[in-house]
Amino acid sequence: MTLSACFSLYRVDIRQGNQISQEMVFQLRPGMTEEQVRFIMGSPLLQDPFRNNRWDYVYRFSPKGKLEESRRVTLMFADGKLVSIEGDVIAAVTPDAASQPAAKP
Repeated sequence: MTLSACFSLYRVDIRQGNQISQEMVFQLRPGMTEEQVRFIMGSPLLQDPFRNNRWDYVYRFSPKGKLEESRRVTLMFADGKLVSIEGDVIAAVTPDAASQPAAKP
């Protein structure tokens, strides 16, 4: 009985999925190819075989068995180009802003 009590005191830190940082998402721009996105974000954790235009990145961190951090980012593609970014992390550029011409100094 005392041996089982010793094991219940220690809990492993669990990291699951793709670690997602704000800096990674800031690098994404509408119009990027799938290869460029994969270079920045890595391979998606979930990729639906019936909707290959949607990539889902999920990250969960549970130190000592208690959920502390959870992030989700969904990327949508059209014709092999990034068109939208949704989820818990904010994109640097929205698709509407990317289509407008840059201001000249």
